Amino acid sequence: MTEPTLFEKIIDREIPADFVYEDEVCVAFRDVNPQAPTHVLIVPRQPLDRVANAEEGDQAMLGHLLLVAGKVAEQLGCREAFRLVINNGAEVGQSVFHLHVHLLAGRPFGWPPG
Repeated sequence: MTEPTLFEKIIDREIPADFVYEDEVCVAFRDVNPQAPTHVLIVPRQPLDRVANAEEGDQAMLGHLLLVAGKVAEQLGCREAFRLVINNGAEVGQSVFHLHVHLLAGRPFGWPPG
């Protein structure tokens, strides 16, 4: 049996977090190390280490995460301008290997990112 990820511990309320949304599929909470004035993580309850390992059966959950991002952006007053980021692998910044979507807003972002 593998050790639960940081996000599984947050979902299970073993580690406190500032939740802004939750439903039966996912939770959303403020990042403890924000990279923008608004920085929320949208995390599926079902553990999946990275988007590259998603399968056909994960399609509904993946789409749900994007719909929730729009709802959370609306709730937090940033619906008109936000960025979503999904890192896939340590080389591009993934530090918790439980799929999650970063919702960032409240400041200008450059392009290309990174």
